Amino acid sequence: QLQLVESGGGLVQPGGSLRLSCAASGFTLDYYAIGWFRQAPGKEREGVSCISSSGGSTNYADSVKGRFTISRDNAKNTVYLQMNSLKPEDTAIYYCAADERITTVQAMCAWPYFGSWGQGTQVTVSS
Repeated sequence: QLQLVESGGGLVQPGGSLRLSCAASGFTLDYYAIGWFRQAPGKEREGVSCISSSGGSTNYADSVKGRFTISRDNAKNTVYLQMNSLKPEDTAIYYCAADERITTVQAMCAWPYFGSWGQGTQVTVSS
């Protein structure tokens, strides 16, 4: 059974950093593109960053470019999202998602393209 589990969320002050992890079980991530998405209260789910199955292509939302970095370690079956210079507007539940049908993360880093989802981890940026 395909399962994704996020971890690493928490409370951090503005300007701080967190690293989120997305660990897969029941399947190997090697052939799956991975996306990080977030949803704040009262707002729609939005794409944060995506990475291709090989790790050679990435995509970032304009709001996080230069602050967030997505990476993957297929040997550990895990994808990471390093978040630096966090802002209060980054506060949200962060979800990772996987799909093997993604052909280009630049055009397909949107939640309708992803079929398998984790339960999410809360990130709160506040002083």
